[in-house]
Amino acid sequence: METADAASELVVTGSRVVRNGYQAPTPLTVLSGDEIARSAQVNIAEQINRLPALAGSNNPRNTASNISGGFMGISTLNLRNLGATRTLVLLDSQRLPAASLNGLVDANSIPSALVKRVDIVTGGASAAWGSDAVAGVVNFVLDRDFTGVKGSVQGGVTTYGDDKNYRVSLSAGTGFADGRGHFLISAENWYSEGIEGMPRDWYRGRKTLFNPNYTATNGQPEYLVRDGVGYTTVAPGGIVTTGPLRGLYFGPGGTPGQLNFGSIVNNPFMVGGDWRYTDFGNGPQNLDPEVSHKSVFSRLSYGITDSVELFGEFSYVQAKTKTTGTPMFNFGGLIIQRDNAFLPDAVRQRMVDLGESTLNVGSWNAAIGGIVTETRHDLYRYVLGAEGRFNGFGTDWRWNIRANRNVSKFFNGTTLPITANYRAAIDAVRAPSGAIVCRSTLTDPGNGCVPLNILGTGVASSAGLDYVMGHSYLNATITQDIVSATVRGEPMSTWAGPVSMAFGVEHRREEESGQSDPLSLKNSYWAGNYKPIHGAYTVREAFLEVVVPLAANTSWARSLDLNAAIRATDYSTSGYVTTWKAGLTYAPVPDIRFRVTRSRDIRAGNLSELFQAGQTNTTTLVDPFKDNQSYTVFQTTVGNPVVRPEKADTLNLGAVFQPGFLPGLSASVDYFDIQVKDAIATLGSSTIINQCFQGNASLCSLIERDSAGFMTEIFLRPINLARQTVRGLDFELGYRMPVLGDGVLSFRGLGTRYLESSSDNGINPPTSNLGENTGVPTWRYLAEIALDKGPASLSVTGRGFSDGVISNSFIECTTNCPTSTSLNRTIDNNHVDGAFYIDLSASYAINDGVKFYIAVDNVANKAPAPYAPSGTGIGSAQIGISQTYYDVIGRSFRGGVRFQF
Repeated sequence: METADAASELVVTGSRVVRNGYQAPTPLTVLSGDEIARSAQVNIAEQINRLPALAGSNNPRNTASNISGGFMGISTLNLRNLGATRTLVLLDSQRLPAASLNGLVDANSIPSALVKRVDIVTGGASAAWGSDAVAGVVNFVLDRDFTGVKGSVQGGVTTYGDDKNYRVSLSAGTGFADGRGHFLISAENWYSEGIEGMPRDWYRGRKTLFNPNYTATNGQPEYLVRDGVGYTTVAPGGIVTTGPLRGLYFGPGGTPGQLNFGSIVNNPFMVGGDWRYTDFGNGPQNLDPEVSHKSVFSRLSYGITDSVELFGEFSYVQAKTKTTGTPMFNFGGLIIQRDNAFLPDAVRQRMVDLGESTLNVGSWNAAIGGIVTETRHDLYRYVLGAEGRFNGFGTDWRWNIRANRNVSKFFNGTTLPITANYRAAIDAVRAPSGAIVCRSTLTDPGNGCVPLNILGTGVASSAGLDYVMGHSYLNATITQDIVSATVRGEPMSTWAGPVSMAFGVEHRREEESGQSDPLSLKNSYWAGNYKPIHGAYTVREAFLEVVVPLAANTSWARSLDLNAAIRATDYSTSGYVTTWKAGLTYAPVPDIRFRVTRSRDIRAGNLSELFQAGQTNTTTLVDPFKDNQSYTVFQTTVGNPVVRPEKADTLNLGAVFQPGFLPGLSASVDYFDIQVKDAIATLGSSTIINQCFQGNASLCSLIERDSAGFMTEIFLRPINLARQTVRGLDFELGYRMPVLGDGVLSFRGLGTRYLESSSDNGINPPTSNLGENTGVPTWRYLAEIALDKGPASLSVTGRGFSDGVISNSFIECTTNCPTSTSLNRTIDNNHVDGAFYIDLSASYAINDGVKFYIAVDNVANKAPAPYAPSGTGIGSAQIGISQTYYDVIGRSFRGGVRFQF
């Protein structure tokens, strides 16, 4: 929504053209500095991602399990749920360095203490700003002219006493040389200790499982959704999964016990019984990671003449994240022989009595614990430039030239088992001397193997763990060099007013390089397995944008303006591409304005999609070439240097209502339709295998097999094949009115109604995630009412999203169900509750320079709705909660003091 007093500034993001009073046809939402201050979030991305137009964004909480992806711990901005790589993030209209190989910008790298406002362009903007602006642009606008000293100190904690956090900031700005120069510096430090384990009583162990009574003709659903679901094939210290000893588990100290399987048993799940014991949703993984963040930003400017100013900027950001993720699990795949030295004697005797020589054991390896991952991001940003004005062709022009060097260094390290060492260490026997050794040591005494006892909890030796555990890491650097020049002016006029123009050129080079550890090169770890990387590309661009007034102050139009832009782009990897935009704004009367925009936008492949050498983990796949046997293979994601830019066609239609008879009221409604063609996507492993089986030879080349014909590794490579469509309506309403003498009451409401969110890869049937609460909720909304009176202020915010489903492909039924198919499974409960949260904030200024404040999120301490993942296999989500939209932390408090002099 565009307020009347801000319109002249908003065009900085909505359009390249600078023209007082002009309002661009592309919809734009503004988050003001006052709104940011009232929310008092530890990091600014947390607040921005609550806006309805942003859906599916990542934060440190829901990226904590991304061991191999390299973007754990960062906060991304994702407009329209089209993927964060299709949202362009800017700082003062300039590109920011990526914090990961897949081009994602960490929104927390912004110097938030200096943010004056955040502009969110909710529409295609590639013609104005370049690649990646498919869904829109988020531009952080800084207060570059700040003079004085200001700072803040705040702390926070949840109602449970955990997730303690703090944030400290200090900024200073001063002029010098009689106002010709200005120096600005700002430093910030914030920290969140995270939440270990799953210490919340809302966890129910909800999962989707096969109905053991289902047949194709009995009218029962194929899938069941149940709470209290644990595993039959895995336990903390191991459990026997087959044979006459099935259900025998190894407990504390290795003491054997017998599992109570509960009411419904259908491998790998069971309902009830000892479900809490076997379900590793109650395991060691963190609900919230530990995050620390330090940054400094500085800017120096000096006017060498009345019309030319030189400037330079430097910023540095350090972000660290540490989390414990899902443990290494083996679902019945461990073979324990009868002579294993760690087997309790009673169990060994039972094996002798039953004639059993081996046990199939499943374990989530409590002895090893969760996989610990630590990341560190160091971002350096250097800017040198000049800006000024001149007179030419009878008019004034403004120009800007700048050179940027952005360097992003990141380290991603994961402590986890070395697969071969693990398997050798758990196969322990008695040596002739009576000592416990690895079986392999009997034939190779110098192999260094150290036995490890995993049969029970609290039984593993530190020496065994040291032998088994390794450290997979990637140490990478991304360098981005940009040189750009822009000129703006009004070279001519029409019958309706001056024609405004902006044109410019840009050259950008991006390069990645990185090294990994030697064992990762051999895929030696259970996950991680980073590969060395190197790649670079350049892009040259030129753009032109104009605003042409077509009518002004006529009987039929208060104003009618045409906005058009074109950009020519040449990539060293994929060649030439053109983007464009055409829009109209029409105000028949002062109170109402209509707007329409049509654009062609692009997103080029990022460094990861182009040059990724490989990130490898393990997965379990069904092989149709081997009579549908299921077994574990390596899965490696690699780049594709010939991938082409994806293209998007965007249509925006909207209206803005600002009635003169009710000052302070502003309302808008906008329809959006974005269709992405040739979208860069990666086919899943199962799709590759099945398509190969059906005769697609090009996909068979992505599968490696051993001499016996079994798959050993499958490669996932991005290609241009998908089509994505998202349509919907944005609503915004704002109102300000004076109350109680010098008081001001303000209201702001935003909502997004999604009408379509679908994708089609051209191979599998089209899918829709509209209404899926891990995709796009049908409705997202946020409303705030605030009262400012003298030194005091109070605000109440309501935010939420609509009910949804587990999967749109499911058919919900309990009796008389149709036959379940591979495309449309039947399920007894496909419903997922939405959520509504209330937040409060208050502040009080004790004088002109000092203000105390407090904020409470999720005042009612509303628990997240239980959610059953759509998958019925071992790869399903473990905590049964969507962390993208739900508040999984609970009621939280923050309080502090701000000062400014």
